[in-house]
Amino acid sequence: MGLRRLIPAIALLATVVAIACSSSDDQKPTLIIGGIPDQDVSLLEERFGGLADLLSEELGFNVEYRPSVTYVALVTAFQQGDVGLGWFGGLTGVQARIADPGSEAIVQRPRDEEFHSVFVVGADVDADSRDDLAGLSFTFGSESSTSGHLMPRFYLGQAGFDPESHFNGRPSYSGSHDKTWKLVEAGSFQAGALNEAVWERAVEEGQVDLTKVRALETTPAYFDYHWVANSRLDDTYGRGTVEKVRKALTGLSQEDEQVARILELFQTDRFIATENENYVAIEKTARQLDLIE
Repeated sequence: MGLRRLIPAIALLATVVAIACSSSDDQKPTLIIGGIPDQDVSLLEERFGGLADLLSEELGFNVEYRPSVTYVALVTAFQQGDVGLGWFGGLTGVQARIADPGSEAIVQRPRDEEFHSVFVVGADVDADSRDDLAGLSFTFGSESSTSGHLMPRFYLGQAGFDPESHFNGRPSYSGSHDKTWKLVEAGSFQAGALNEAVWERAVEEGQVDLTKVRALETTPAYFDYHWVANSRLDDTYGRGTVEKVRKALTGLSQEDEQVARILELFQTDRFIATENENYVAIEKTARQLDLIE
């Protein structure tokens, strides 16, 4: 082959190799995000599905939401690396980081710095404070829930109340916050404990029949919900990915109508940075109550 023919051939080969390499570098696996199933499925689908679309645009690779049937299932999927970014409560976040050493709490809502649980009772129940819950039938939320179980149980204990012996029968577990108030409203249980944000939304949207169920008392504050980045994130998507995710989440603004709707579904106007250290008290409480080893 003459030199004139050889040069174009070499140039063509170089272009093909460059395109192949570029395609290989850009072809990243889909990032799966998940969230604890603490509310109605349709709300969670809109909330996390919408956020996945926003993150896909911000990060430059595909992000998808994968629902979990239980709190434990999400922690397990996170441990196995099937979920790269998880929205956890305080307790499940601790469990996830124990299961996946090196994972990081990166973002929370401002309200999660001072979160609360609310005790609710049937409207006709004669009770003025949590001290009056003795002898009533009672339901927590999920056993793995921070606001629906861990912290209500802890604060009941601080008042000298043993949930296993002071209720009318052993306490039940509804599985999610919205089911808790609905069971009390229906009269299936006389009292229950749930996430204050879920209760507030239900009341504001007129879902609750306040002639049948009412708020009794709110707990002291504690750290709760937050996003946790899997320890494999930077290795899978490139160095600095965790920080890019943090910036993408904290950079969400209500000025955009689509973003504003997603933030509304999270019951916040923005996300702020957080860190593992903020959840040390939750871990100590969970160990004290033998909810983690």
